[in-house]
Amino acid sequence: MSFTTFTSAARALPALHLSRLAGDALHAVRLMLARSRERQVLATLDARTLRDIGVTAFEAGIEARKPFWRV
Repeated sequence: MSFTTFTSAARALPALHLSRLAGDALHAVRLMLARSRERQVLATLDARTLRDIGVTAFEAGIEARKPFWRV
């Protein structure tokens, strides 16, 4: 392997790593936004709907109050 090939490969590696990190960060943000929307909807459901999905009003309240970053 020549020095030129080695340095080209070495430069490409950090770019791939940063690309992966950016993709992972974007995925995490999307998950947090989806979780936030789902919890907002959960907070608006009536007792009948909660019963249909097998969740008590107490459980729904606890879940709806969680911050978006908590699983």
